Amino acid sequence: AYAASVEPNRQRLARMVGVRDPRVPFAELERLGMVARNGMITAEAVRWPVVGDMTAEGLLLEPNNWTMHKQAIVVPDAGVSPEQLAGLVAWDGYPEAWIRAEVGYRVLVPAILDRRVNERQLTRREFLHRSAFELGRHLIGYEVQTVLAGVDWFEKSNPGGLTDLVGDGEGGLVALYAAALDDRIDFTAVGGYFGLREGIWAETSERNVFGLLDGFGDAEIASLIAPRLLWIDVTPVPDFEVLPGTKGKPGRITSPDRAAVEAEVERARRLVDGSWISLFPLDGSDPPGKPADLEILALPDPAARQARLFHQIDRHNQQLLEESPYVRAEFMKGLDTSSPEAYAASVAPYRETFARDIIGRFDDALLPPNARTRRIDPPSDKVTAYEVVLDVFPGLFAYGLLLVPNDIAEDERRPVVVCQHGLEGRPQDTIGETGHGHYKAFATRLAEEGFVTFAPQNLYIFGDRFRLLQFKANALGKTLFSLMVPQHAQLVGWLGSLPFVDAGRIGFYGLSYGGKSAMRIPALVPGYCLSICSADFNDWVWKNASSRSPYSYVFTNEYEIFEFDLGSTFNYSEMAALIAPRPFMVERGHFDGVAPDERVALEFAKVRHLYNARLKLPGNAEIEWFDGPHTINGKGTFDFLRRHLRWPER
Repeated sequence: AYAASVEPNRQRLARMVGVRDPRVPFAELERLGMVARNGMITAEAVRWPVVGDMTAEGLLLEPNNWTMHKQAIVVPDAGVSPEQLAGLVAWDGYPEAWIRAEVGYRVLVPAILDRRVNERQLTRREFLHRSAFELGRHLIGYEVQTVLAGVDWFEKSNPGGLTDLVGDGEGGLVALYAAALDDRIDFTAVGGYFGLREGIWAETSERNVFGLLDGFGDAEIASLIAPRLLWIDVTPVPDFEVLPGTKGKPGRITSPDRAAVEAEVERARRLVDGSWISLFPLDGSDPPGKPADLEILALPDPAARQARLFHQIDRHNQQLLEESPYVRAEFMKGLDTSSPEAYAASVAPYRETFARDIIGRFDDALLPPNARTRRIDPPSDKVTAYEVVLDVFPGLFAYGLLLVPNDIAEDERRPVVVCQHGLEGRPQDTIGETGHGHYKAFATRLAEEGFVTFAPQNLYIFGDRFRLLQFKANALGKTLFSLMVPQHAQLVGWLGSLPFVDAGRIGFYGLSYGGKSAMRIPALVPGYCLSICSADFNDWVWKNASSRSPYSYVFTNEYEIFEFDLGSTFNYSEMAALIAPRPFMVERGHFDGVAPDERVALEFAKVRHLYNARLKLPGNAEIEWFDGPHTINGKGTFDFLRRHLRWPER
């Protein structure tokens, strides 16, 4: 009954860490040659398939007196080789694998990816994690699958044998998750990893598990192992840190605090009664030296093995990327374009999925806006300008600049354009106050044409501060847009209440990161009657997951940009489908470094097909190509706004 009751939690955890690809069935390990031996034990280099074309490599230690009832998988910390863990190479750690073999265990020791920094100033682990995360996978999941493929082999080669799983540091993390997901593991020992997870946002990028804290701390993960035995060892592991100023996410991995470990173990005991979990302190003894009478024959090259492991994970990610358009097409096949009413009904569940599972939604009710306004010096003699602050949630407010044309007649209601800045931008940029030329003061220009304009302050400002906020949000299954969507919902509601505004004619126009906002915020804020994406629209999943394209975010310092599992759900054409049938436009400079023209055209062709061919709404989806860089052009988009917001050209 307990196993049945926790199965939904296992499935949820498996999805979070990307354990979703079927493992490759196999009958026997590929034995690559004997590595070492003494009178009791032989060590062989081995390889075995995992998922797709990915294979695992490591060592198999077999005692001469193996009795076929003791078998173990021992997972090293990142940067520790199987040969070190087997005592074949001198190091200052404990040769857990060889010690187990000496007491009669057959032991499989997989290699896991190290943390070496590559030529892109990223650790190998973060580099591969970025693509995997975008595609709904995770390094944790890949390494769990490596372990479970070993369990598959144990089950075939020795049916009925008892299986131990032991891990240290990163290997301890893998052991904890693998045992939680697979009840064929009889005993688990976790060293150097167990404790409070509320600080996961401050760890390195590849520790980021989207939505983890919404259901799981280490105690909850451990509860999925009960009533099987779990030992927690507080042996320290080496610290590792990615410092600010590199391309990687700043973060630190340290040994768990003893008091925190004890508290989390106690919490696990309160979740599931019994003696299934035990805490073992460090005994303080020195690790034993090399095994006695050891004959070293031919040790594997650990650097070459790491290179193969890196290449295979990267190749698997790229294969998932190539397959992802077909996965998304299958996901979106429930859209019904036979009539506007049918479309509205069929797209609603997709918006719900986008809001709940991709963007993340806080279900708090909006506060009364409690608007505070003050007049400021206007950027033009044709408008009146205000700073505006609105309450959203307790502790969260919205801020921006409101420009009101001076010629609004009494009882006249004007259309509004919300003009959104880009990365590290401010509302003042959009009105021309700060001299940032790529905005071309478009909020002021539109106000001079007679539109009411509002320039909000979005959250993507202050460098690492907002990027780390994204990781705090991710731990809860949320994103920065989980906060910005309610800010804009409050804004649209307040704008619509103004006596000189037509609430049915409020459009959104964003540049760069504001273009990212144009794909996500209007999809979830129905008060926006149209959306214009400037200097951002492209094959977004490709841009985030490709390790080949020079345009890819995989290579940049924008480490917060990746969104979990977009590859299986919502690329930009699918996000546009959430905006439809409302008008949607792309503004694209031929020399914009966001992406090449052909990738922009490929993704927009899917949008145009939806609007023109299926919804029969020609004119509601447009793209303007212009001879320019990453900037507002303000020509075709202005015509688009005049037409769809029903405002004559001046």
